[in-house]
Amino acid sequence: MTDPGVPLRVVSYNVHGQRDDTAALATVVRAAAPDVVVVQEGPRRFRWRQKSAALAASFGLVVAAGGLPSLGNLLLTSLRVRVTGVRCRRFPLTPGRHLRGAAYADCVVGGARFTVAGSHLSTDPAERPGQAQLFGRDLAAAPYPVIAAADLNEEPGGAAWTTVARGLTDAAVAAGRGETFTYPCASPRRRIDALFVDPRIVVVDYDVLDTPLTRRASDHFPVLVDLLAPAAG
Repeated sequence: MTDPGVPLRVVSYNVHGQRDDTAALATVVRAAAPDVVVVQEGPRRFRWRQKSAALAASFGLVVAAGGLPSLGNLLLTSLRVRVTGVRCRRFPLTPGRHLRGAAYADCVVGGARFTVAGSHLSTDPAERPGQAQLFGRDLAAAPYPVIAAADLNEEPGGAAWTTVARGLTDAAVAAGRGETFTYPCASPRRRIDALFVDPRIVVVDYDVLDTPLTRRASDHFPVLVDLLAPAAG
């Protein structure tokens, strides 16, 4: 009998620097009961370690990687997940622009090994493709099947989106939800929050959580994906 894989629930969430309703934010994530949360616009400045830990605790999770070293990209996990290695990257700074980066964590759950990656690309269409190339190279070099989540600040078909997606499965498309918008909550009209997985990982379900609580919690909707990760042979 073929092993169906190890169930894994992942949330990707741009939390808008926690400038909105943080109680609603915590309630949304706790209700989702994720194994992994990939955060964009997490703590990145003064007392970032304490702030990252507090955010994780409000979700019932722990910090795996990120924060200041990855410029606000933060990877959080449940205690079900064992983290075996972490890395952070800072993208080259374009003068006058916002410094950005990415975070990576190698993980194990129930015999399945995978690499989680998170990033938040530039709003500048001239700067974004170069960041996408660096992020894409890191994903291609990951030691285990990849789960990559990012606010790409770009919609499907754009140069940066295409670069990051190369060789990976767009979870929204795999689940038949490719037309579901993620931003902005007040008037959803763009899908700029993406979650990609290695083709060896099965997309079981995909949802963009549009509720009264999520509309209070951030300016982006959270992306919730259920996966089956292959057990290591």
